[in-house]
Amino acid sequence: MNSYELMYIIPSQSTDEEKESLIALVNGMIEKDGGTIESVERVGNKKLAYEIQKKREGYYVLVNFKAKETVPNKLGKLLAITNNIMRYIIVAK
Repeated sequence: MNSYELMYIIPSQSTDEEKESLIALVNGMIEKDGGTIESVERVGNKKLAYEIQKKREGYYVLVNFKAKETVPNKLGKLLAITNNIMRYIIVAK
């Protein structure tokens, strides 16, 4: 299993319950494919470098996980169509 780092941005206007349910959904996607979550860091609200979806701020979440090499591609496809994920990036460590 390889180590990966995922960072994604949720709209800062989302409620705390919406943020937590989205974080649980993403973690569930990783674990469903046999990955293991090492850490989840809620970085918090930050100003975006440029406007995304007419928003100037976003709530950043950083996830470190281990998974098979096929998981990041599949996870990326799921994140691309998930509502309330403004941007994401998956990096192999």
